[in-house]
Amino acid sequence: MACFERASPSLKKILLQLYRADKPIEIDHHLHEFGSVEYHVQSSLSDPQHAYLSISTPLLSQGDLLSYGLSHYSMEMVKAISLDVVEIVQPAKEGYQLTLRLNLSKIPCGKDSMKVISEISMVQATILSSQLKEMLWTVNSEDTFQGMCKPIKLVYHPREPFYVIKQPLKIAAVFPMRFKEHSDVIIATAFLQELTDVGSSKKWAKVPPCCWAPIPPPELRGEPFEDLSTNGGFVTFDIYPRHIEGKRLDKTVWSLLNFYAYVKYHVKCTKGFIQRRMRKRLESLVETLQGPNLGEDEQTEKVQGNARCSCVGKSVRLPKFKMLKRKYGDFTRKIKKLRFRIKIHGFRRFRQRWLTIPKFSSSMGYTKLD
Repeated sequence: MACFERASPSLKKILLQLYRADKPIEIDHHLHEFGSVEYHVQSSLSDPQHAYLSISTPLLSQGDLLSYGLSHYSMEMVKAISLDVVEIVQPAKEGYQLTLRLNLSKIPCGKDSMKVISEISMVQATILSSQLKEMLWTVNSEDTFQGMCKPIKLVYHPREPFYVIKQPLKIAAVFPMRFKEHSDVIIATAFLQELTDVGSSKKWAKVPPCCWAPIPPPELRGEPFEDLSTNGGFVTFDIYPRHIEGKRLDKTVWSLLNFYAYVKYHVKCTKGFIQRRMRKRLESLVETLQGPNLGEDEQTEKVQGNARCSCVGKSVRLPKFKMLKRKYGDFTRKIKKLRFRIKIHGFRRFRQRWLTIPKFSSSMGYTKLD
C-alpha cells in the first residue's frame, strides 16, 4: 500500500503556498476529492498569521457508534498532529464536521516545515483511521450473539462497502468485490486467488490470513441482498491481536481502507500491460508479413531501373504498343498489391450476388445465316 499517499496533494500545495508567500495573501479555496471529501481553506489579509481549514468527510459507519459526528478519540488524534500549529475550532463551520485554526507562524523552518504541512494534509486519513481503530477496540458488547459480534458495515465509498466482524480470537474484515467490466472480473479473480495462495505460504505467515470465495461467508447472513450481490466474490482477512499492536495497528487500518483501491490499481496496470504486449506483438507480425513484399518491391524497382538505364544507353525506342503494355502491367501489379493488403469482410459474397453480369436465356432458337 506504499503507492497510496495519505496526504492530499491539492491541500498540501495550497498550504505550502500560504507558508512560503513573501507577503500576506488572501485565499478562499474549495477542494473536492475522491470519496465525497471536501476541504475549505481560508486566509485573510487582516490576519495573515492564521489560516482556517474546514473538512467534510463521510463517516465510515452510519450506526449509533458514530452517529453524533467525530468522536473524542478522533479529535485527540487530530490535535496530536501538531499541538502548537493545529487548534480545533468549536463549533465547526456550517456544513463541515471539523474546522481547524492553523498558526502559520508556529510552523518550524527548514525540513521540519515540510513534515508538519504534510501531516496537516493527512487530516482526512487521520479521521478515517481513527474511526476504524475505535471500532476495532470498542465494539458494543450487547450486539454479541453466540460469541460473535454483529457485522459492522463500513462505507468508505458509496459503491464499496465492507464489513468488520469481531470474533472471540480475531477480527474478520470481509470485502464484497464488484466490477463493471467482464475483463476486470477475470483479472481480479485470478489476482485474488493468487493472493490467497501466496498469503497461505510459510514465507508470509506473519501477515493476516486471506481467503477468497465466490459466495458470502456465513457471518454475513441477514445482511441486505444488494450488499451481497457481487460478480467478483468475497475476500476475507483474519486479523489477530498481533496485527493491531503498537505501530502495526496504523498500517493494518490503512491497508484495509485502501484494499479496494489496491485491487483496482492492479487490474488497471494488468490491462495496460496486456495491451502493450498485444500492440508489440501486432507490430512484429506486421513487420514479418511486410518483409517479403518490401524485398520484392525493391527488387522490382531495381530491375526496372536497370532496364531504363539500358534503354537510355542504347537509345532504343520501344513501340507504342509495348510501352502501353508495360504501363498496364505496372498498374495491374499495384492493383493486386492493394487487393492483397486490403480485405473487406463480406465483400466477396456481395460481389458475387450484385456485381456479376446476369446470364439471360431465351426460349427461341437462332440459326446462323449464310
